[in-house]
Amino acid sequence: MYPYTILVNRENPLSSHFIPKPLVSASFPFDAPAGAEKRLMEASACEAAEELFADCAAQGFCLYGVSAYRPYTRQKELYLSCHDGTVAPPGTSEHQTGLALDVSCPAVGLQLTEAFADTPEGKWLNRCAPLYGFVLRYPKGKEKITGYPWEPWHIRYVTKALSLYLSLTGMSLEEYYLL
Repeated sequence: MYPYTILVNRENPLSSHFIPKPLVSASFPFDAPAGAEKRLMEASACEAAEELFADCAAQGFCLYGVSAYRPYTRQKELYLSCHDGTVAPPGTSEHQTGLALDVSCPAVGLQLTEAFADTPEGKWLNRCAPLYGFVLRYPKGKEKITGYPWEPWHIRYVTKALSLYLSLTGMSLEEYYLL
């Protein structure tokens, strides 16, 4: 069974050899061409995301994927090229699991920005992501616990049961692991 609830952060890094399987390409709206590596997701996470995006669109919202799977080597390139501390070291990014997805909307130019939280799409995502098995992984007010700044665009598949539990309790994944 795939480790959907795996905790990945600076204290719990993934091996450079960790590659999720199977990876499938997302067919929902994405700010990347078909076949792009960053459109890949772990199969069950992708299926849940497809449902989330379809329901979001059916309710009149316009959500886009921006970045999903990112292999260790790509994370290392990004980390070495960025000197402002905003990029996670290789092995510590949830994108390597194939379970994480950065999302945005046209109202903010498909940018990954805190302003996304105030858009209708951002509000819908915050309210509805747990119904599809996703959590907003780096919530506002939990920065010291997660070790990451608030990222209203970053969702992570953890299964419906756990996402609903975390949503109802207000816990982060780190807090869940401390139980």
